[in-house]
Amino acid sequence: MTLPATNAPARGRFLTLEGVDGAGKSTHASWIAQALRDQGLTVLETREPGGTPLGERLRDCLLSESMSLETETLLMFAARSEHLRQVIEPALAAGTWVLCDRFTDATYAYQGGGRELGQARIAALEQWVHPHLQPDLTWLFDVPLEVARARRSGAREPDRFEREQDAFFERTRAVYLARADEAPGRIRRIDATQSIEAIREVLAGQLRALTQAVA
Repeated sequence: MTLPATNAPARGRFLTLEGVDGAGKSTHASWIAQALRDQGLTVLETREPGGTPLGERLRDCLLSESMSLETETLLMFAARSEHLRQVIEPALAAGTWVLCDRFTDATYAYQGGGRELGQARIAALEQWVHPHLQPDLTWLFDVPLEVARARRSGAREPDRFEREQDAFFERTRAVYLARADEAPGRIRRIDATQSIEAIREVLAGQLRALTQAVA
């Protein structure tokens, strides 16, 4: 018996951008999205924490309110759970490519490393909230901490994460780099000390390889 053909779209791809505050990832997010659109793809740009009305309210709390480390981590995953169910998973199922500014790698780096929570409880929450979903590709924008600090100093009023001391960011960066070493096929480290033009040349090559692989 031959089953009827379905017209379900091919699954979209889930792409994330990571890095310590001041690494410059946000400078390239819209450019990446447009490069994908120029290839005829439908792209959704989103961010964490945030991405939904509830997630954005939780973001405001997380960036401004003092709270325990346990509460902070749980709120990150609460916002993420809503984001996944309401935005990311439906978009991917519809064939949309999702470009997200931060995802669970950030929780491992910031709460696990920067705040020294460790990996075990984050891994348990990850297994609960998204046991089967990982980004297809993650760009880790990496700079020395003195570069990140200088860039943050010229930005808007800093949030409570951006006001942390250098030791916090050293631990955060160390976890990011360790995760990149552990998952080189998924996480691509970008030397974000380069010029914007040089970085985008690297990104363009990686985007071509990615889209050709799924064509």
